[in-house]
Amino acid sequence: MLLHESLSKQISVSFYEVYNRLGYGFLEKVYQNALYFELKDRGFEVIAQRRCTVFYKGKEVGEYFSDITINGIIILELKACKKLNKKHELQLQNYLKASSIELGFLLNFGHKPEFRRIVFQTITTLKYIQNF
Repeated sequence: MLLHESLSKQISVSFYEVYNRLGYGFLEKVYQNALYFELKDRGFEVIAQRRCTVFYKGKEVGEYFSDITINGIIILELKACKKLNKKHELQLQNYLKASSIELGFLLNFGHKPEFRRIVFQTITTLKYIQNF
């Protein structure tokens, strides 16, 4: 059984709904806004640009803003690029490390839609990445 399996399926359906309606070529912010409303309309608690502070030995050393957080348990990192690469995966991986959230999705609204699921069980262990 997958972590947050039911919610994960709804995220996938929502992603493809937005992609199929808008297609390729918009800026990332357009897709973020559309996905935000799609998920809200499905009844989820959705926060755009949620602030997360990064600490090192108890000292604040930086911050980031996740594109979308769902129900406080899943981070969505959106891209609108030709193809996802390792740099994008590492970006989401670091967001998960810095938060208490174990599950993230990397969603690319590129020429070909891409959907990757990344799970962390601890602050230092990447469990797996799945491409859909």
